[in-house]
Amino acid sequence: MLATRLYGYPTMNAPKLPRWLIPRLPFYYGWIILACVCCAGLSRQGGAVATLSVFVSPMTAEFHWSRTAISGAVSLGGILAAVASPFLGRLLDREGARVVLWVAVLTTGLANMALSLTVSLPMFYLLFCVARMNFAGPFDLGIYGAVNSWFIARRSFASAIASVGQMTGLVVLPMIGSLAMLTGGWRAGWLTIGATVLVVGFIPAFLLMVRAPEDVGLVPDGTRPVSSGASGHVVRPEPVFTRAQAVRTRSFWLLSLFTLLAYPVQAGVSLHQAPFLIERGLSPPVAASIVSYFSLMSGIASFGFGVLPKRLTARWKLALTGLLLCCGTSLYQSVHGAAGGYLAATFFGAGVGGLLVMLPIAWADYFGRGNYGSIRGLALTGQVLAQAAGPLLSGVLRDATGGYETSLACFAVLSGLSMLAAMLATPPSISFAHRY
Repeated sequence: MLATRLYGYPTMNAPKLPRWLIPRLPFYYGWIILACVCCAGLSRQGGAVATLSVFVSPMTAEFHWSRTAISGAVSLGGILAAVASPFLGRLLDREGARVVLWVAVLTTGLANMALSLTVSLPMFYLLFCVARMNFAGPFDLGIYGAVNSWFIARRSFASAIASVGQMTGLVVLPMIGSLAMLTGGWRAGWLTIGATVLVVGFIPAFLLMVRAPEDVGLVPDGTRPVSSGASGHVVRPEPVFTRAQAVRTRSFWLLSLFTLLAYPVQAGVSLHQAPFLIERGLSPPVAASIVSYFSLMSGIASFGFGVLPKRLTARWKLALTGLLLCCGTSLYQSVHGAAGGYLAATFFGAGVGGLLVMLPIAWADYFGRGNYGSIRGLALTGQVLAQAAGPLLSGVLRDATGGYETSLACFAVLSGLSMLAAMLATPPSISFAHRY
């Protein structure tokens, strides 16, 4: 009954293990959910621009594609995710993360493996757009939807762990692809990445995921409410906004503006890191190691942002991510060796890590978990369109100017503007929801 009152839908989603067992476990089942989310987060990176980045040079060399052409697959996948996200958000609220995530893992892994058979640009678009659409839409909604449903007081910490799982994928999958390419070429790289995605992500999501703690007789964070006058911790009330109420707030539009400014930077630089570094004279293995180091820094920063003191509110943490992105993109413009590449990747990776963990937290903290999927799904449309624009902008400007300097300058400006939007995005008043 509690799940029905909270979400507005009857309990329909269940794990594959016995329901009666979950409340009797000696630990909170939310940690199992978090482990599943981390596995799905690693698998998510099969559609990441950082993973595609290590394939840009060998595939364009073989097929003579332009950088704009290969970047277009990222953008088109993002557009497809933008169309699907509002509908997926409602599915997430009704069915939970299990269905969303296991389908996303399965289709991403199969698409990655099929990319090894690529013989033309349309075939590449068809397959990578599937992986990219999953990355930008279902994975984002499923991962953070699960975390936000199972954790409130520990949301920042749990989100940080989930982001570390995703950053682990960004470290591991490009390196796996690069190592496979050393012996079998880029086709072996795609095949190996797809197999890794399926092995790591599918079984946990399919067997162990549950929509919400209330579905199995638990409460968020594993802390049970107590009666009046009893000692113990009481779960703090959280905001409850419908999607219609959320879009009437100033906070919704300022968070959306921050997203539109920051995400072209994240995706536009990430995709073109490896080819940019190679053009600056670094060898492909060194460029791939810098891409992986950037991912490592993202993972470290994700955890760091998650454990920052709560008195430093979400908007100030988001502003910090904008500052780090601005510093990173500015430093990339002066890279002429490995040391400069690692320095720029330190700042840029830290900014991306903060962005990935803090923005979903801000949406959940500002508007609550009851309709998180519907609200986040609507906002995600802008996010994935922004992600789609970044790589395309980089590719177009590179083909037009012969280098990445102009696009990096544009991204530095966008990062600076995102700081201002974040600082203005104060939380909405909870009483606002009751007026509508």
